[in-house]
Amino acid sequence: MNAKFVVFSIIGGVAVTLLTGFLTNTVLLGAEHYGYPMAWLIRLVLAPEYFPWRVNVLNLIIDLIVWTIVAGIVVAVLTRRRKG
Repeated sequence: MNAKFVVFSIIGGVAVTLLTGFLTNTVLLGAEHYGYPMAWLIRLVLAPEYFPWRVNVLNLIIDLIVWTIVAGIVVAVLTRRRKG
């Protein structure tokens, strides 16, 4: 495993995680949740007089790990296809 593979996997994982922050996951009473597979960004709808955005750090870390693994698999498949 070389450094380029790891860097591309991490960059891809971070990019996909941040892009899923634009997708609505669930809408519960008073809040909208964003992010896949775990909802890590929460927007309060009912009482937004203060800063309405909240970040669930544990779910964000889980998403980063999941999407970094997925990006690593994609990078591995693409590099093996070009070599063989």
